[in-house]
Amino acid sequence: MQVAETIRKKLAAALGPESLEVIDESHLHAGHAGAREGGQSHFRLLVVSGAFEGLSRVARQRLVNDVLREELAGPIHALAMKTMTPDEAAAKAD
Repeated sequence: MQVAETIRKKLAAALGPESLEVIDESHLHAGHAGAREGGQSHFRLLVVSGAFEGLSRVARQRLVNDVLREELAGPIHALAMKTMTPDEAAAKAD
């Protein structure tokens, strides 16, 4: 299974997101440290979930990191993320 698909499935199951974007940016890091042949090592996430209600930005990122613990120990070299509640996402869209 592709790493991006594993990320999608795990976050969907754990956080029930209203919106989830998983962007593989590995091609931007080709030749750099941590880049693997075939990519799938550098990702950017946008996650909108009610599970983030009442959590600080750091706590939200820790939650995502906990869900993806196995992948962060293995194939994922870098993970950038934006985590928002549904209200925050709606306010940003206005």
